Amino acid sequence: MDNIIAFWFVSMLFVMTPGADWAYAISSGLKNAVVSAVSGLLLGHIAALLVVATGLGVIIHKNPQLLLLISTIGAVYLLWIGIKILKNPATISSDQENDSSNAQDSYTHKDWLIKGLCISGLNPKVFLLFFMMLPQFISTNAATSVNTQIFTLGTIHMINCSIIYFIVGFASKALLQSRPQAAMWVSRISGGLVIAISLILISEQLMIVQDQWIKVI
Repeated sequence: MDNIIAFWFVSMLFVMTPGADWAYAISSGLKNAVVSAVSGLLLGHIAALLVVATGLGVIIHKNPQLLLLISTIGAVYLLWIGIKILKNPATISSDQENDSSNAQDSYTHKDWLIKGLCISGLNPKVFLLFFMMLPQFISTNAATSVNTQIFTLGTIHMINCSIIYFIVGFASKALLQSRPQAAMWVSRISGGLVIAISLILISEQLMIVQDQWIKVI
């Protein structure tokens, strides 16, 4: 349960960081195609999760010690992402979204669905996110299998995505009219919190390595 709560918090931080998915959800809101667009984004995430979960589960099952290595690399990766977000906070302007939405006037709901699937499902960052983030919250000593843990955490991430993307999509007009620079502040706060969490995860991995060395000695 502690791992689930911690993962929910980290996942929510990532989902709340504006990026291509936010921009697409906002564009769909301006064209009244939120359901189709967000459904496409979620389908893309699900496809990426299935690919990563299958491969990651096999790797950890055959080589349990690799979980420590993957977790350490993942913690460093989270630190890099946090620093990058903090240094380059996202901004979404009304002019950019109006240009984007005008270019998509002829899109049908099917088009919005397919494009959303491609934006998230073919995004290398989504695969890296799952591959680097999930191992931090997986336990090889838990009563449930590794694959079950992966799919449980993945489901939590999907729920977070659906909630935030639908909110952003349906509230896009109000958001752009009132506070077009709000995305920048959301990014900065998320980046700072991601850095803090990554440092905690790195320290935990170092403690695990230290304990293993003590046992060997």
